[in-house]
Amino acid sequence: MDSGKRVSTERNSQLMDSSSPGSTSIVETGDTDSTWRGTTGQRRTWHISCGDVVDRDRQLTVKVVQGRVVLVGPPGETAVLSHDQLVQLRAALREAADQAER
Repeated sequence: MDSGKRVSTERNSQLMDSSSPGSTSIVETGDTDSTWRGTTGQRRTWHISCGDVVDRDRQLTVKVVQGRVVLVGPPGETAVLSHDQLVQLRAALREAADQAER
């Protein structure tokens, strides 16, 4: 693997590993609604239900890590969103962007 790919992989691992030194902690509450988790203003992770191209249940995750917004899709899949799911994703991205600016 060339050094450029190695650095990129290491950086991605740091973004996704909330336990790495210096990373922002991920805060989730025990909300029963599987689409939204966390509390407004303190939430660092949002989970949005979606589907894939063959209509299997999948999930998008939006995180705020070290002042940056991270969007994680289903691995190796295409996320298919209904109108309501798109509204939730848009709201999650907007709130995450606001938090990342703080």
